[in-house]
Amino acid sequence: MKILAIDTSTLVAAVAVMEDDKLLGEYLLNHKKTHSQKLMPMIKELLHELELKPNDIDMFAASSGPGSFTGLRIGVTTVKAMGYATSKPVVAVPTLDVIAYNILMGSYIVCPIMDARNNQVYTGLYEWNYNNNVLERVSDYLALPINELVDIIRQRGKKVVFAGDGVDIHQEYLKNELQDKCDFAPGNMRLQRASTTAHIAYMKFKKGDIDSSFEMTPFYLRKSQAERQYEKKTTGT
Repeated sequence: MKILAIDTSTLVAAVAVMEDDKLLGEYLLNHKKTHSQKLMPMIKELLHELELKPNDIDMFAASSGPGSFTGLRIGVTTVKAMGYATSKPVVAVPTLDVIAYNILMGSYIVCPIMDARNNQVYTGLYEWNYNNNVLERVSDYLALPINELVDIIRQRGKKVVFAGDGVDIHQEYLKNELQDKCDFAPGNMRLQRASTTAHIAYMKFKKGDIDSSFEMTPFYLRKSQAERQYEKKTTGT
């Protein structure tokens, strides 16, 4: 099974093609959020280099969020359109899962943190299940202030490894608060990768967890700033 996966949930623009669990090719850019200009040329170039056409792809996948509202809409809409045009299934993969899956095989907690602005993060907690040989999410998907996340981690009492674009912003604070109870993913494994999106999508496919191009939607986790301001204006709260 050939899977084309993309990620446009943050500043990163990423595209990958995998055949089952074999990576065939991947492009990743972490420079300026111009996904509307970069994404389709990246897809076209990668398929060209792999001597593939869209109809050769068996399934399409996208990191579905949380993240940039505009970026998510671009990525999800692109995958839905390609799935519809080729009559192929699509899979939505939560972005926090994608980041967490870069850090495997350890006794510590894996904690992806994505910048949600105003000293807040999108996050979740993951632990490796050695019995089932999978990384499992052991918390809800969360949107909360960074200090509240620190309180949650302290209650767990285990060492935590952080990954995601929130590390660059909050690393010093986390070091000061958690000291030797925290570590950070290296730069090459810190951000989401489309190949990881494809890998998780393949696992979801084997479980029958797929969508149609009509069903797939972004996972925003919280309302946009414009929606929150409108609600505050109309309700006075």
